[in-house]
Amino acid sequence: MKSMLKAMQMPKNEIPAEVLPLFEDIIQTYNREECEEKFLKAMEEQLTKEQRFRLFEQNGSCNGTGYDKERKAFAVEHADKPLAERLELFTKTYGRQAVLNDNTITVTFACSHGYYKHAPKGKFQFPDSIETYFERCAGGRLYEYQKALGIKLKIKSVDVSPLSENIVNPVVFTFEIVG
Repeated sequence: MKSMLKAMQMPKNEIPAEVLPLFEDIIQTYNREECEEKFLKAMEEQLTKEQRFRLFEQNGSCNGTGYDKERKAFAVEHADKPLAERLELFTKTYGRQAVLNDNTITVTFACSHGYYKHAPKGKFQFPDSIETYFERCAGGRLYEYQKALGIKLKIKSVDVSPLSENIVNPVVFTFEIVG
């Protein structure tokens, strides 16, 4: 959460200075899971969805998890192919579900380690809206697709279905292609 606070302090992210002490206090007061829980809840309460998206684009979960070499190698190997072909190869190679539409990529996803690890019966309690948790996950997926496909993306939307409707792929991320 310290790196997230650092991103929040950057003027380009337009986070009001008066809310920053709340986040600083959370980091100083709580440890690990409790800090994460309270920090995410405060983000949900104090920031707009657009502000959270901007922050998670810079610092989402699962960034740099040791797969960067694979992602970069994939990008180099397939750099000469059109984006649609690169995306199709990526989805087949890594077992992802993604679709290219005009200037967006839509990814259907289940966070196999995060969500199930932190299911409501565990120690972690989700923010009031589970969407905030998955917004953070969207930042990780954005990072993964940018590295592997060699493109620049922006989070456009995070749509979470109730688990009773779709436990296999409960979330749909839509990324706008911006470069």
